[in-house]
Amino acid sequence: MQQLRRLGTGIGWRPEIAEAVERMPGIDWVEAVAENVCPGHVPESLLRLRERGVTVVPHGVSLGLGGADRPDASRLTALAERAEALGSPLVTEHIAFVRAGGPLTASPLLEAGHLLPVPRTRDALDVLCANVRAAQAALPVPLAVENIAALISWPGEEMTEGQFLYDLADRTGVHLLIDVANLHTNHVNRGEDPSKALDELPVEAIAYVHVAGGFERDGVWHDSHAHPVPEPVLGILADLASRVAPPGVLLERDENFPEPAELERELAAIRRTVTRARARATVGAGTRGGVTYAPTPPKAITGDGVVPDPGAAGRPEHAAAAPVEVPTGAEDAARQRLALAQAALLSALVAGTPAPEGFDRVRLGVQARALAAKRADVVAKVAPELPEILAEVYRPAFLAYAQGHPMSGGYRRDALDFAEHLLLAGLPESAETRLLREWWLERSGPAPLSRRPGARLARATLRVLLGR
Repeated sequence: MQQLRRLGTGIGWRPEIAEAVERMPGIDWVEAVAENVCPGHVPESLLRLRERGVTVVPHGVSLGLGGADRPDASRLTALAERAEALGSPLVTEHIAFVRAGGPLTASPLLEAGHLLPVPRTRDALDVLCANVRAAQAALPVPLAVENIAALISWPGEEMTEGQFLYDLADRTGVHLLIDVANLHTNHVNRGEDPSKALDELPVEAIAYVHVAGGFERDGVWHDSHAHPVPEPVLGILADLASRVAPPGVLLERDENFPEPAELERELAAIRRTVTRARARATVGAGTRGGVTYAPTPPKAITGDGVVPDPGAAGRPEHAAAAPVEVPTGAEDAARQRLALAQAALLSALVAGTPAPEGFDRVRLGVQARALAAKRADVVAKVAPELPEILAEVYRPAFLAYAQGHPMSGGYRRDALDFAEHLLLAGLPESAETRLLREWWLERSGPAPLSRRPGARLARATLRVLLGR
């Protein structure tokens, strides 16, 4: 496992708060969504931060390392280019799948548009380890992978989250990005004990920690990244910091941005939480969840701020842990089984097919609605003209569209497909319809064909008359 430098306290960089982040005191580093950064046109704000010595880490969301397919070479290349353009010491991604179907299942490829949990099974672990190794080989800097939040549980899981992450790190030497907000989410939604997960983690593999907010509705916790950090999340952060000095801690906020002063107060609360937990860990016993415990001795940090890997003795510098090789035939079979399972789940979530056996149908419904809402939100950001044109009609129209129209590409493609769907549905002629048609034409070329026979006949006649 490669040694990583200490990062300190950071915040998720987003264009909406770029200027505020530049002015915030005590920001040691920032994290930028990798897919939102173009290597040839790095935002000026990130360049200014880098010139001041602020570390920038690209955080990928679309690689799908937990999917059944091998990582896409072009996506890996894009992630590597962003790491090099930003001068980053590492890159991060998620332990999740984001698409399913395709050649392995002889079915259409479906895009989730969001991070979905992988089953904690031996098959999924074998595939994930192989995919992580492929990513490590393609990237110019170390990789860290993040635990995700989930609304649903897979039936027949063979490991806890902590065991799954421990085996992943042990077999591949990959670093871990631990999101304590996601541990809280899984506690509420799946009844998993955050303290038990931390007990089982290889804390020496932690690259850094995410802290974020969310909200609870009808007994379901939604990891929104749009609300203040709640006390239970800070409690899990304290629990983690009592075991190890986290190399870096970062506040995530993706929307509904408050005033900069509020973000600075949240950062101050995070610093206090870590400082107090470390102080308690150094003086002896403390409490965790009301139970007295003897804390794990803090991991040593060298003078240059590097967190040493205790298992690195005897290994060449920067060498990964010895991999556990899975025979090619066994890996292919595991990929096939995982592909079928993930395609069945994703199809139920985005295409309305029956729920796979063993899943909680009520929770699947909650997840399906959450995916559709996420699509509507992101399409509104990618194509802000659509909610401007359609006004209050936009959201209900998109949610109705999403029920029977899975994503087939990225969000820009989704925006165009949605507009085309509305135009083909035969909207009454109005100023809004004309604006929507003009918007679509500017981005897609020829107008979509109407499904009404009379309109199609008139269009064909016009083409003949025009000699087309």
